Amino acid sequence: MREGGEILANILKKIAEAVRPGITTQSLEKLARELVLFYKVKAGFLGYGGYPAALCTSVNDEVVHCVPSGRVLKEGEIISLDMGIVFNELNLDSALTLPVLGKLTYKEWAKSNPRLHRLIEVTKESLGAGIKEARPGNHVGNISYAIQKIVESHGFNVIRDLVGHGIGKSLHEDPQVPNFGSTGEGELLKEGMTIAIEPMVSVGDWRLVTGDDKFTYRTKDGSFAAHFEHTVAIMKEEPLILTR
Repeated sequence: MREGGEILANILKKIAEAVRPGITTQSLEKLARELVLFYKVKAGFLGYGGYPAALCTSVNDEVVHCVPSGRVLKEGEIISLDMGIVFNELNLDSALTLPVLGKLTYKEWAKSNPRLHRLIEVTKESLGAGIKEARPGNHVGNISYAIQKIVESHGFNVIRDLVGHGIGKSLHEDPQVPNFGSTGEGELLKEGMTIAIEPMVSVGDWRLVTGDDKFTYRTKDGSFAAHFEHTVAIMKEEPLILTR
């Protein structure tokens, strides 16, 4: 899984570098499939539960599971890239959110969109806080509480209808890993477990609606959302981020 995680990290990095105004989300899907072939891995999402793509491309108020299409990306929007692969019959899952930049630098975009910049940074920070709690002897709730505390301290909300999960021989395994909860709650974490920790965070309300395609989840109030995810191994000394 460590080797597969490195491959997935490289794939997502290359897809993120291709994000720019004027391209379609379907073109990112095309690149994802080319990279799957290049690295000789299997697309983890393609066909899973009927999902028709290798990549999820969720823009602005779309939280997760948005199917790539002919939608053209515009400067200043934000897009979440979520992807899974199967390597040697083991699953890896990772996600990141970034702005669509053309003429603007990241610094310029951040200055003109301070709330969205903070959304991305806080979501990323909450993932790091959750990962630190992924230790033997802790409970899933320790991870959940750490994420929720960071997010809500900045005035944002964690999505409650969707959660992280165990991962390995299957894409989704026990335990569920919510992004809200209390320390000491949930399943006990043990050395050797592998889990996908994935805070999904909204600027506004956490409630969701499902798109017409039956896959896309977007915020009910139309507020923008961000999503970061790593597959993590519970180790004796410290958590091992497999998809770093």
